[in-house]
Amino acid sequence: MREVEIREGTIRLGQLLKLAGLVEHGAEAKALLEEGEVEVNEEVETRRGRQLVPGDRVALGEEVVQVVAR
Repeated sequence: MREVEIREGTIRLGQLLKLAGLVEHGAEAKALLEEGEVEVNEEVETRRGRQLVPGDRVALGEEVVQVVAR
């Protein structure tokens, strides 16, 4: 598991996927979310705008990242 630092208190899921390098474009994130490929805290998430806070874990396939505050 990798840690991804954020500056502010929350970040949207679509933004985190790009920041973590799990996707290149927002359209790619949207497609993966619609297909149920992304999990937040071990639950399937389909909303690109889901607000994440430090401590949340996001999984895409074998990749897992955890949100941490800077």
